[in-house]
Amino acid sequence: MKTIGLIGGMSWESTVEYYRIVNERVAHRLGGLHSARCVLYSFDFDEIETLQRRGAWDEATRRMIDAARAVERAGADFLVICTNTMHKMAGDVQAAVRLPLLHIADATAERIQAAELHKVGLLATRFTMEEDFYKGRLVAKHGLDVVVPAEPERRVVHDVIYNELCRGEIKDESRRQFRAIIERLADAGCAGIILGCTEIGLLIKQEHCSLPLFDTAVIHAEAAAEFALA
Repeated sequence: MKTIGLIGGMSWESTVEYYRIVNERVAHRLGGLHSARCVLYSFDFDEIETLQRRGAWDEATRRMIDAARAVERAGADFLVICTNTMHKMAGDVQAAVRLPLLHIADATAERIQAAELHKVGLLATRFTMEEDFYKGRLVAKHGLDVVVPAEPERRVVHDVIYNELCRGEIKDESRRQFRAIIERLADAGCAGIILGCTEIGLLIKQEHCSLPLFDTAVIHAEAAAEFALA
């Protein structure tokens, strides 16, 4: 079994889910008392969020590279960045270490293609929805048609992520707003929805939505477990 190198804490609310899922997947595959071999570097998310808000992406990249190198020194065999937004610097992180990086967008695209879907909506932080590092990869590398909500709805999604979900707050009113946004994406022709922030799955479950949901935290963690066992 390979050792999974997790770069998490962004936020810890979703990193907990990664740790749970990779261990459950390994236990299911191997049986007995087996669990996943992991190395975890967990950030103080307040520091990372401050850099994001200030647009200090060079410093954020430096810190991510430092974390990746620490995980490499600790004996990891491959890297998993436990957040969609910080895949903004995935290329720089990959170039700084000898370990392969399991990209969250690639794992998600493979699951969407396996479901034989093409046009999908994307809910995420405004960085992930509005910049090209994530949805551009889905389009250029995997041929998907990716739709994001209108600007006022993007603001709602972003604010709920940072002001509620990353603080462990789950509110019915926010779930109602997300469901309304998803319905409008369905009206725009989307056949599925990417939960493109690893905290959104804490709020929205499949029973809340008529369209297939692609929870990136679950997909990425399951892909990490399978890669570790390959």
